[in-house]
Amino acid sequence: MIRLLRRPSVTIYCKYWADSARITTFIKVRAYGSNGEIAHAYKPALVEIENLSKTSATVRHTPGHHVPFSGKPFNILLPPPNVTGELHLGHALTCAIQDVLVRYAHNNGRRTTWTPGMDHAGIATQVVVEKRLLKERNLTRHDLGREKFLEEVMRWKMEKEGSIRNALTKMGCKMDWSREYFTMDQQQSIAVKDAFVQLFDKGLIYRDRTLVNWSCSLESAISDIEVESLEIDGPTTLSVPGYEQQVTFGRMVDIAYKVQGSTEEIVVSTTRPETFLGDVAVAVHPDDGRYSHLRNKSTFLWHPVRKEEIPLVFDTSVDRSFGTGAVKITPAHDRFDFELGRKHHLAIIEVINETGIVQDHMGPFSGLPRYEARERLLDYLSKLSLLRGIKSHSMVLPICSRSKDVVELLLRPQWFVKCRALADRALKAVEDGDLQIIPKSFEREWFRWLENCHDWCISRQLWWGHRIPAYCVRHGRHPTEHWVAARSMTEAKDKYFANVPGGNEDTSFEQDTDVLDTWFSSALLPFSTNGWPGATSADHYPLELMETGHDILFFWVARMVMLGQELTNELPFRKILLHGIICDEFGRKMSKSLGNVIKPNHVVQGITLEKLREEAEEAHRQGVLSEVELSKSLAGQRKMFPNGIPECGTDALRFTLCSSNIKNHFIHFNVQEAHTNKLFFNKIWQATRYTLGCLQRYQPSEDVPAIAHATRDSMLLMDRWILSRLGWAVKQCRDGIEGYNFHLATAALKTFFYSNFCDIYLETTKIYMNSKDTKTAALQCAILKYCISVGLHHMEPFTPFLAKELLVHLPLPASCTADGSQAIAWIDTVLEQKVERMLNICQHIRQTKNEHTTPIARKHNPIAHIYTKCPELHALLETQLETIQQLTHCSAVVLHKEENTFNLLNMTVKSAASHDCTIGIVAEGLHQSQTALDGTKKKLAKLESEIEKLLTTINSEGYKKSASEVVQQKHREKVRDKNCGCNG
Repeated sequence: MIRLLRRPSVTIYCKYWADSARITTFIKVRAYGSNGEIAHAYKPALVEIENLSKTSATVRHTPGHHVPFSGKPFNILLPPPNVTGELHLGHALTCAIQDVLVRYAHNNGRRTTWTPGMDHAGIATQVVVEKRLLKERNLTRHDLGREKFLEEVMRWKMEKEGSIRNALTKMGCKMDWSREYFTMDQQQSIAVKDAFVQLFDKGLIYRDRTLVNWSCSLESAISDIEVESLEIDGPTTLSVPGYEQQVTFGRMVDIAYKVQGSTEEIVVSTTRPETFLGDVAVAVHPDDGRYSHLRNKSTFLWHPVRKEEIPLVFDTSVDRSFGTGAVKITPAHDRFDFELGRKHHLAIIEVINETGIVQDHMGPFSGLPRYEARERLLDYLSKLSLLRGIKSHSMVLPICSRSKDVVELLLRPQWFVKCRALADRALKAVEDGDLQIIPKSFEREWFRWLENCHDWCISRQLWWGHRIPAYCVRHGRHPTEHWVAARSMTEAKDKYFANVPGGNEDTSFEQDTDVLDTWFSSALLPFSTNGWPGATSADHYPLELMETGHDILFFWVARMVMLGQELTNELPFRKILLHGIICDEFGRKMSKSLGNVIKPNHVVQGITLEKLREEAEEAHRQGVLSEVELSKSLAGQRKMFPNGIPECGTDALRFTLCSSNIKNHFIHFNVQEAHTNKLFFNKIWQATRYTLGCLQRYQPSEDVPAIAHATRDSMLLMDRWILSRLGWAVKQCRDGIEGYNFHLATAALKTFFYSNFCDIYLETTKIYMNSKDTKTAALQCAILKYCISVGLHHMEPFTPFLAKELLVHLPLPASCTADGSQAIAWIDTVLEQKVERMLNICQHIRQTKNEHTTPIARKHNPIAHIYTKCPELHALLETQLETIQQLTHCSAVVLHKEENTFNLLNMTVKSAASHDCTIGIVAEGLHQSQTALDGTKKKLAKLESEIEKLLTTINSEGYKKSASEVVQQKHREKVRDKNCGCNG
């Protein structure tokens, strides 16, 4: 049991349960002591547990700080994570970006609605459940049957959805969980059926038998996004599902066709010799001189396996410069061949079936797995003396990302959406400026893809997914089939008989067993989650914007636009914000087989190398990783994380993700940066502790901004400076978020808190916090509180847990506006330039002290001497001697007007701080080192060299004639300044 101290002094005893998916009683070890003070150090785990319910609750019911709702609502949709496992860093990036946008909009008075949900992920989920069944129970889905298998999938879904929901909550996401959806829930099922029926009835959905990407191990068509390109340079052996032996790829095979009625032969080349079995022609270019003598004849070639003639055809699409200039034509397994076959009315002969087995009508090769048939065919052709050679060949092999099988092109009846008209409308939306793509560079990709987009294959031969709402109608034994799209069997019959009166008992209706592509149901989400096909509320549709990774711009975003415009007659959103792909710190894509995968909870909670190894081994036990992949993964882990991953906390993860330029194509994630940001938060934590301590002694009696405005003229220089720096930080933060340049916003906040506030201003307040000047101390307490409050308010979108925790102690003043306009009003550029000169001198003094052979410490009683030629700078420094002393950690600061008196001093170290300022330090027990003397000489030599170059340029005749007076004047000023530096 652990004692818990709650504010102000309530003691609670409770126990911590590590599984926060269902916390009934948990540790709330507050960051407080019995006297109400916050803890001595920032502990992210404790802060996040305490503030979890406050930060992750829905925000749509309450406005931001003292700001009523104004303007149009802010609605966004979470791209639904697949129910295939845990969240990855890509999800964390999406959540961080969207949560920043939601919180910023909310803090500025807009009613926000962020809709969460999960995707059934047809292929991905079916594959992972099949792998588990095979690994744990040695069963396939066919062993179980469709109904039992779907029960297993639902069990998996129920298992995973809780952890996904919990992970999203732990990220601090302000989602409206009352609107949560699953892409196969009842509402989504209604929307999917209605969309299909509407599009079918409009003639935009049709059925056709054509070539599709096919995974033989899945026995299903797959989308382009599920096809990975594997580059092979020469003969390479690969593991292929279903084969005990590895299969060799990267070879070009030359095969001779004999010309009928002559002794000639035509040689063709192929990397897929098994498709030779389905050749229906050989094609050559009509202008190819090698075959011109055969052009005006009916020339046929002999197919040695099928024992039949095939034609020689002439077509201008053939590349005559490649190889022999002759290409084999297999329309059933190649897109180019399919189109050429249609053009020349060629037969279509299928070689490979759905499972990757050679068809029955292929003689001795019938019934063989495709790659076994390949090797046997090569032996067969060799015996017939038709094999002309096998050589090394570089190629790109299409791989199914889900099954790791080699993708085939097969002719199968499938359902398609006609995309041309839909794509043109989506193109026009961007052309007319109605739809904005951010970053703008992706507009070019948008136009390129939509101008050349093909019809969309939306059917999948899976068991898990939305079953296609189409019914095949047959009359008795009559082979003709008629398709009706309907929401139910009853509606299908009504629709059919309304058009075909007098139906009889021999008419049968059978629903298609295929399911819809997951992207189809996902494309409806902007409006299906808002009640469509019923009435959609203008308060929730269209969305404000769609934010997601650029890799699914076409597969998801473009289809949302196309279907949204067609089915709702308006754009589903007005902006598209695209972020890059998360990679490791070396720019490599994160992969389990590489061992460089970093999960969000690894960064939040930390993890040892041993635990990482156990996770990989568990993935192997579940069948997710093969033996080879496990070995690679463990080696990668040892290299990437030899000491494991340190605990950083959720806020540090979010802040680090947003500190990258999300608009870049690739985002490199470095765990060390997250840990550094955790240390940065501890800096703010310590600054808050210091401020609270000061407030206990010097509590300001009025509202901070009111005091600040009333005493502007009487405030100290550094007080006005820090308020100006705060104004700039607020402005840059606001501009960064509104321009989706989150890295600029986080950089501004980090610079303010770290460099300006903690390292400089807070240090200067120590002068007065221990003095008898209580009025100045109280004012500075008010400014400390104001800076932390306003700064944390603007950090809250990035670091909700830290901000909520500390703002309890230093709440934003009631009179503050959420947009930060009051803070921005403090910006004073002229004042900042003056202070910057002084701070540069302070930095130079500190640097000079550290560069001494023996670093000059306080025990050496260092005294800083400053000589400056500039009267304005001298006057400024004269009023800030205590500040300089505090910032340089010197025992005293002496300002000199005369160079002679400065040079007479026996300096321990002396250096030129700028062209018009020289500093010297006198320290007890230390003498000027040779290193310091050499350093000063080097600086002087460098200045003299630069002056000489400038004078050479200025004195040249060509320069005097060609350079403008403005340029010449600038160069003269440079010479003067550098001369001052030399003299100093």
